[in-house]
Amino acid sequence: MENSRESELHQRQQVLQVWARQALREALGDDPGALEMLALGGDASFRRYFRATIPGRSVLLVDAPPPQEDNPAFIRAAAEFRVAGLHTPDILAADVVQGFMVLQDFGDQLYLPVLQQAAALADMATVDTLYGQAMNALLLLQSSAAPTHLPPYDRQRLEQEMCLFDQWFCEQMLGMSLSTNERSMLTELRHTLCDTALAQPQTRVHRDYHSRNLMIRQDEGGKLMSSSPPGVIDFQDAVIGAVTYDLVSLLRDCYIVWPESDVQRWLGGYHAQAVDAGILPSDYSLDQFRVDFDLMGLQRHIKVLGIFCRLALRDGKNRYLHDLPVVMDYVCRVSTRHPVMQPFLTWFETGPLPAMQNRLREARVVLS
Repeated sequence: MENSRESELHQRQQVLQVWARQALREALGDDPGALEMLALGGDASFRRYFRATIPGRSVLLVDAPPPQEDNPAFIRAAAEFRVAGLHTPDILAADVVQGFMVLQDFGDQLYLPVLQQAAALADMATVDTLYGQAMNALLLLQSSAAPTHLPPYDRQRLEQEMCLFDQWFCEQMLGMSLSTNERSMLTELRHTLCDTALAQPQTRVHRDYHSRNLMIRQDEGGKLMSSSPPGVIDFQDAVIGAVTYDLVSLLRDCYIVWPESDVQRWLGGYHAQAVDAGILPSDYSLDQFRVDFDLMGLQRHIKVLGIFCRLALRDGKNRYLHDLPVVMDYVCRVSTRHPVMQPFLTWFETGPLPAMQNRLREARVVLS
């Protein structure tokens, strides 16, 4: 089975190579020649990325198999985000039937390693600059008055996502058999968190707006532009949803953690700018915004616990197990502030949490 899968992937790569050459010939009016494809690191999806050099620049070739990836949604979201003023990769060519695309190449510099280095050096000026640019881009996205074709982040979608925690974190990873009372408690929790999300102002939502999906772009000479708006990628799951969703994805990132004082400082600044821009109503207090931010983050992080386990168990991407401790810590720390979370927190800290910690120790994952 594994050899068959590898053979299929190799064949798709060859077809992509031939298609991309012809697509670039049509797009550029000149034959780029035989394309040498360099495989790049993947993400949490089924997409594969390759870098190819053509005269004067490099491009990204994307293999996004249609049974698993919604390529029309990627193209629609790219257009909407660009109209709003964000820097998404130009789509130079696309074949949605085969699942192939040629994209503008933003380079390799993700936010995450730069933020990690800045944190190690206590260089908060760099951190503030990068987060300032990321939040400015998010404000542009949320304030855009252009028509939208994005689907709603409705109750069904929100609750289905949270059910991933029950299925993949509790049942599949830990082998738990949830009791009737436990299922009832989790159902009530989902309803509460979804009510909070749906009561917030609704805006365009990237849905995975964090340090691994934001890039420091390069100028024409190849120099990094850390003081310029970021390149935004991995936006194909965009929806119309809660105004706090992308902000909590950014500030309570699953891959890098900041002191709560910094998170609250950034949150306060964002709230003031969003009110000034008309994204938030003037009577939407900072205190209420903080509560909504926390509860939206809990919806996201409980969901992510299930997603990371699914990525490990179903897709063989075990590296995501190393990110579980950060997300579990977010869930516990933020839940302590909100009485509505107490039944879940008591249950989680006495059952699933220690069970998962034991499982991760067996897998030699550092819990910190």
